[in-house]
Amino acid sequence: MAPRILTLANQKGGVGKTTTAINLATALAAIGERVLIVDLDPQGNASTGLGISRTDRAISAYDVLVGEATVAKAAIMTTVPNVAIVPSTMDLLGVELTIADQGDRAFKLRNAFKQLSELKINDQDVTYVLIDCPPSLNLLTVNSLVAADAVLVPLQCEFFALEGLSQLLQTIEQIRSTLNPRLSIQGVVMTMFDRRNNLSEQVLHDVRTEMGELVYDTVIPRNVRLSEAPSYGKPALLYDLKCAGSQAYLRLATEVIRRERRLHAA
Repeated sequence: MAPRILTLANQKGGVGKTTTAINLATALAAIGERVLIVDLDPQGNASTGLGISRTDRAISAYDVLVGEATVAKAAIMTTVPNVAIVPSTMDLLGVELTIADQGDRAFKLRNAFKQLSELKINDQDVTYVLIDCPPSLNLLTVNSLVAADAVLVPLQCEFFALEGLSQLLQTIEQIRSTLNPRLSIQGVVMTMFDRRNNLSEQVLHDVRTEMGELVYDTVIPRNVRLSEAPSYGKPALLYDLKCAGSQAYLRLATEVIRRERRLHAA
């Protein structure tokens, strides 16, 4: 069976996209999935956060997008069991210029995924692909939305959260109507929630009112251990499994799987 491809997108920076990509991948792997992360952010935080040093990124997402390497060739196994990553390099900053005049420029990643079955994790097929997007609605993000089955939107519990969301939803709708009719929204995950802060509660209430069942029950708290873990090149789940952030991502993974089963049943 083909893997499910989920893209983590939000054009705002600092909303917890990369933290969610790394920890959701680890949580999914912990419950038996085989996960590939594709780091499409030129900053490469997902790669760094999984302990992939710059010197180990001889082949990257850039090479995949320009057609010089397959996903299987670019993927590196991480120290997290059952998780591989296609790392990012600063070369991605130039990818738009390289492919801008090509007719299939929005389909580069989707085309690369046609050979995804070549990649094996522990001699078995990948079951989930998580794409970590840059914080903008550029050609890299468009490629990820065209290649994906569904979008997972991390949304920070802050005042302007809904404002940014409406722009992203418009983009998703445009992609769906023109380039990828199968694209759906897997869900919206509220991040950096602070119980002591009335604004967090208000934003959560507003987003739930606006988006209804699309918002996951699981809320990711503002958590020191989640912030510390990347500097050790580890997901929070390996750095401190018992912390509130890790436990929240385990619950989120269970919720994501449950939604996926519902989608398949439908």
